[in-house]
Amino acid sequence: MTSMTRPWEKFFKEKMIKIFTEKKSVLDIGGGLRTEASKGNRIDKKNVWLDEYIKKVNYKVMDKVLDYHPDIVGDVQNLNLEDECLDAIICIAVLEHVEEPQKAIKEIYRVLKPGGYCFIYVPFLYYYHPMKGYYQDFYRFTFDGIKYITRQFSQVEIQNVRGALATVVNLFPIFSKHSNWFDWLDIVFKKIFSRQTSGYYVFCIK
Repeated sequence: MTSMTRPWEKFFKEKMIKIFTEKKSVLDIGGGLRTEASKGNRIDKKNVWLDEYIKKVNYKVMDKVLDYHPDIVGDVQNLNLEDECLDAIICIAVLEHVEEPQKAIKEIYRVLKPGGYCFIYVPFLYYYHPMKGYYQDFYRFTFDGIKYITRQFSQVEIQNVRGALATVVNLFPIFSKHSNWFDWLDIVFKKIFSRQTSGYYVFCIK
């Protein structure tokens, strides 16, 4: 199975292209796309293909501290932005690290324009991963919990990331880089769409 045939990777690519071709102002809260070394702690090579799209829009990175040189310093739980001022928001692997994720979602909804897009990643069955001196690790999110916290949006699509067997392997950081081998087994045993998953991609429309 090639990377682009995994349902969650296909979902990610489709939604990123949709965001960056249909919207003009995009705020990346937490800098989760990691396409630029000067605005984060590392580059995610899987997302480098997005560079050609990003340069065509007003793309900004927000973080709550200055350490990684964000364009905007701010807290997703209390956004210092006007109502309905953004076309799209990306919030990858952030909500598990904030004290009040429901408040964060309400803030995201508030600053999005009507028809605005929001792309989120949250973990479910995933190992404990705080960063000392920077952020703590508070929450995990089930399918039902995601449906509840995004209930204000007019449309919500939820895609699991990893099947059940690959998820078990990925729980152990030492083995996580090899979890792709288990994608095949998840297909064979029909666990590829399991809700016993590492996490979820969520695409919302206001």
